[in-house]
Amino acid sequence: MNLTAWAVERDGERGRDVHLLVTVEAETDAPRAPVAVNLVLDRSASMRGAPLAAAVEAAQLLVERAGPKDYLGLLAFDGVPEQLVPLRLMDSEARSELAESLSALRAGEGTALHEAVESGAAVVRRLFIPGARPKMLMLTDGEPSVGPRSLADFRTLGGKVAESGMTLHALGLGRHYLPEILEALTGPSGTGFTHVDDAEGLPVAAAALVAELFGEVGTDARLYVRPTGFSELRCCHRYPARVEGDVLSAGLGSLSNAFPRRALFTGRLEWADWSLGVTTTWTENGDTRRVTVPVQRVLPDSPEGRFIRAVGVELDLVSAESAAWKALMRRNPIAAEQSLNAAEEALRELVRLAVETVPAKRHMERLADLKLAVEKRTGELPPLVVRRARAADAHTGLSIIRPALPVRKLGN
Repeated sequence: MNLTAWAVERDGERGRDVHLLVTVEAETDAPRAPVAVNLVLDRSASMRGAPLAAAVEAAQLLVERAGPKDYLGLLAFDGVPEQLVPLRLMDSEARSELAESLSALRAGEGTALHEAVESGAAVVRRLFIPGARPKMLMLTDGEPSVGPRSLADFRTLGGKVAESGMTLHALGLGRHYLPEILEALTGPSGTGFTHVDDAEGLPVAAAALVAELFGEVGTDARLYVRPTGFSELRCCHRYPARVEGDVLSAGLGSLSNAFPRRALFTGRLEWADWSLGVTTTWTENGDTRRVTVPVQRVLPDSPEGRFIRAVGVELDLVSAESAAWKALMRRNPIAAEQSLNAAEEALRELVRLAVETVPAKRHMERLADLKLAVEKRTGELPPLVVRRARAADAHTGLSIIRPALPVRKLGN
C-alpha cells in the first residue's frame, strides 16, 4: 500500500485550523482477492429496448473479466425478484449459462427494488468463499413500485447489507431512479453510486465498476487519527466514523488497485504546539495489517497544500450543489440561490487553485444547468442533471477516486 498523510495549518474563521489529508492507494501490481458478485439487474418495463440491451452488454463485461477463482450470480427483477443463476465458480460451463441467461432477459412489469436487494443479499450470505469479499452490483432505472418505498426502509436495508460484511455497488440509469434511495443503499458500504445519462454511457460506467470490483486487494480499511493540541477534529468525507477513546476513526471499506481512497479531516487548534497520529488498518489475504503513517506538514501554497485545499473545496462545491437542487424541489428559491452562490464561489476557488487531479471542469456544466434552473425558479427540474449532481455528491463524499465519466449535454 502507498500511504501518505499531509497536514496544512491555515487561518480559519475561528482561529487556526489544520487540514489533514490521508490517501490510501494499493499497488497496481498487488494480487487481488477472488470476488463473489451477485448481479442484481432491473428488467422492469422502463428498461424495455435499448436500456435492457445496454445493461446486458455491460453485465457481459463482468463475465468476461471474471477469473477462474471468481463467483458470479444473476438476479433479475421486475415486480418479483428471481435468482436466475446461482452464485457459481466461473468455469466454462458457468460462463456459458450466465451469458445465455443474460441474453434471454425480457422486460416485465413493476419494480420490486427493496425485495430484490434483500433477496440478492440473502443469496450472497449463504455462500462462504475463503478470501473472497461478498458483493452485489445493482443496475436500475426505476423508482420502486412494489414493496417498501420509503427512504427510511432503504437506509435500514443498506445498513443491514453492510453490517453483514457485504459491499453494495449501484448504477443508476436515466431519468427515473431515485438517487436518494441508491445513496441510502450504497453509503453504508462505502461505495456510493454511479449515474449514467442513457444506455450509450452504460458500458463506460460499467467498465469502471468492473475495474473496481475486480481490483480489490484489501478489505475493512480503517483510519485512526489521534489529535494533540486540538479543541475539535472532524472527518469531512462521509465515511462511517466513530470516536474510540482519544481517537477519531473512519471506515474506508474496500481498497482497490484501480482507485485510491482519500479522507480529509479538519480540526481547530487549541495549542500552538500540535500533532496528529495516523494509523491505518486493513485485511489482506486473511491477515490484518496495521501501519503507522508519518504526517508531513506542508505549506498552504505548496503543491501538496493546494491539493489538500482543492479536495476540501470540491467537497464544499458538490455539497452546496446538492443542497441547491433539494431547495428547488422544496420550492424554496431563496435557499436555492444561497446554495448556488456557495457552489459558484467554491468553483471559482477550484479554478484558482488549478490542481490537475481535482479539475474544476467536471463541475462547470452541472453548475451552469443549476444556475439556469435557479434563475427560472421553475418546478420543472432537469431530472438527469439532478441525478448526476447527486451521484457526484455521493462519490465525492465517499472519495472513490475514479476517472470522470463523459458528460453528455442535455437537450432543452
